Amino acid sequence: MMLLLTAFAEEGHGGGLNPFDPAGFGGMLWTWVIFLVALPLMWKVVMGPITHALEARDEQASKAILEAEKAREETAKARAEVEGKLAEARAEAAKMLAEARERAATVERQIVEEANQKSQRMVEQAQATIHAERDKAVMAIRNEVVELSMAGARAVLQRNVGGDDDRRLVSDMVGKLKAVAK
Repeated sequence: MMLLLTAFAEEGHGGGLNPFDPAGFGGMLWTWVIFLVALPLMWKVVMGPITHALEARDEQASKAILEAEKAREETAKARAEVEGKLAEARAEAAKMLAEARERAATVERQIVEEANQKSQRMVEQAQATIHAERDKAVMAIRNEVVELSMAGARAVLQRNVGGDDDRRLVSDMVGKLKAVAK
C-alpha cells in the first residue's frame, strides 16, 4: 500500500498518472494486474499439483511410518518368540544333559556292580577250586597215610594186611586222628 501511495505521489508531481508508461507507475500497476489475473490460474495449474504431490508425499510418509511401526512391533514379537523358544531349547538341552548324566551314572553303577559280582564269582570259584584241590590233596595224603600205615602194620605183624576191611579200619583211625587234631 505504501508503494502505491508513493507511486501516486510521484506521478502527481510530474503531471499525471499514465497507466501505459512502463517507466513509471504504469509498469508496476500492470505487473500487479497481470499477477492478480494469473494468480488463480497459477494456483490451479501449478500450486494445485504441487499441493497434491506434497499431500501424497505426506500420506506416503505416514503410511511408511505406520508400516515401519508395524514392522517394529512384529519384529519385537518375533524376537520375544525366538527368545522364548531359545529359553525352551536351553531348558530342554539342560534336561537332556541331566538325563544323560543320570543314565551314565546308572550305567556306571551297573558296570561296577557287574564287575564286583564277576570278581566275587571269580573269588568264589578260586576258593572252590582251592578247596577241591585241598580236598584232593588231603585225600591223596590220607590214602598215602593208609598205605604207609598198612605197610608198617605188615612189617610189624609180618603178615598179609591189605584187604578192604583193613583199609577201612585204618581210614577210620586216620579220620579220628584228624578230628582230634582239629
